[in-house]
Amino acid sequence: MKTNMTRFAGVVLTCAMALPAASAFAQHYDDHRDDHGHPPPPPHGYVRHDNWHKGYRMPPNDWNRGRRVDYRSYHLSAPPRGYEWREVDGNYVMAAVATGIIASAIVASTAR
Repeated sequence: MKTNMTRFAGVVLTCAMALPAASAFAQHYDDHRDDHGHPPPPPHGYVRHDNWHKGYRMPPNDWNRGRRVDYRSYHLSAPPRGYEWREVDGNYVMAAVATGIIASAIVASTAR
């Protein structure tokens, strides 16, 4: 017959063996996407947006996905004060920074 000390040692050993397995489930998962605040690249290059035309109010999430571009490098017209060019889903879009109202939209492949 086992003594109380033997039973206690068995319980302690069982718990000690289960701890590493249990802590593996509690570890932080890191998917290594360290984008440092930069917007993600477009998933498949060009995406057609028929509603992106002069006068359309671009939703903030679309505008914020875009990356700011130097209009000179892409032979685009200089934006008026308060506007900027962004490349979003393979499109160059010039819009008012404050409101998101589009002044011009061009498919990126035709602007180069």
